[in-house]
Amino acid sequence: MTPAARVEAAIELLDAIIPAARNKGAPADRIIAEYFRARRYAGSKDRRAVRDLVYQAIRLCGPVPGTGRAAMLAVAVQDAAVAACFDGSAHGPAPRGEGEEPAKTGLAPKWLAAALRSSGLGGPEIAALIDRAPLDIRVNALKADRATITLPEAGEPLAAAQALRYPSGTQVEQWDAYTQGLIEVQDLGSQLLIDALPIAPGDTVIDLCAGGGGKTLALAARLGNAASIIAADTDKRRLGNLAPRAARAGAAIDHTLLLDPGNEMRALNHWVRKADHVLVDAPCSGSGTWRRSPEARWRLDPAELARLNKLQDHVLDLGAHLVRPGGTMAFVTCSLLDAEGSARITAFMERHRGWQIEPLAIPLGRAHGAGHRLDPHHDGTDGFFIACLRSP
Repeated sequence: MTPAARVEAAIELLDAIIPAARNKGAPADRIIAEYFRARRYAGSKDRRAVRDLVYQAIRLCGPVPGTGRAAMLAVAVQDAAVAACFDGSAHGPAPRGEGEEPAKTGLAPKWLAAALRSSGLGGPEIAALIDRAPLDIRVNALKADRATITLPEAGEPLAAAQALRYPSGTQVEQWDAYTQGLIEVQDLGSQLLIDALPIAPGDTVIDLCAGGGGKTLALAARLGNAASIIAADTDKRRLGNLAPRAARAGAAIDHTLLLDPGNEMRALNHWVRKADHVLVDAPCSGSGTWRRSPEARWRLDPAELARLNKLQDHVLDLGAHLVRPGGTMAFVTCSLLDAEGSARITAFMERHRGWQIEPLAIPLGRAHGAGHRLDPHHDGTDGFFIACLRSP
């Protein structure tokens, strides 16, 4: 592909990604994968170059652009090489028309940028949310140790006991250590949060929003398979990924529960007031993971945020039913919006009198409201809020 053809391909992809984001459709990475699956003629260098152009445009355009062409014109304003591709050549984009305006740039839609600022984030902190993320792995303590494991490339040791960092794009999934379950891809922040939880061997631990099981596997590894772990979620597809992942990792998961949305206690009734610890890794906007999915800024609107807040309150209330007297519950969101962090804890404490905040020792981040916050700018992690609560 010529440079101009790559720009035109990026425009085509953006024209699919923009409406998908507006309508809560497929994520950008899936759209890109399907686009190139139908275009086998594109070589690996072409695919990589087009993908980089697409994400360059997404990161640049905080407000949702009207079209893919407008988004790439915004890139062209800052990149002379891209601007030169708007030359009308075969398979390339037409020249910029008289009066044709590029998309508006910025860190996020205005309402969302304001919400981030009111949550205590300044310009550098917000800008860091859309930088490219490195690739972090967790050495699986059930099978290996960071100090002695031999990997094809040496990683940078991080603050979590088993964490290593590699450059973005490192193909760790192709390593034997990955296929054998010796390592897992997991952000440093997630690893630090699991390390900080007040849990011990012999405990009954419920991962209430387990999803694909990343934190569930980390729990099993930290506890040396010497605890009863229950993984629950309402998403059948994501929860279905846990069993093969656990088998590869050598992780013992006692029960996997598919929950019926709105009627979750039917499956959870056996564990009412029996759990030593409940982890509520709640569904959220994912504002802390924009480095990996920057188009998520285009998916969020005030109505969606309100829906998520209601769901977060619901899963916190569910978790409260499961914790034994004197047990603990951790609330985690990969978001830096106070509406999905400290405000949810304040609301929970108003609904559930007698619960107390349990301090956590985390080597990075800082106290924020009733909990603790990590962010890319200060800590080099994804953005997280965590609070731990102890039952009366």
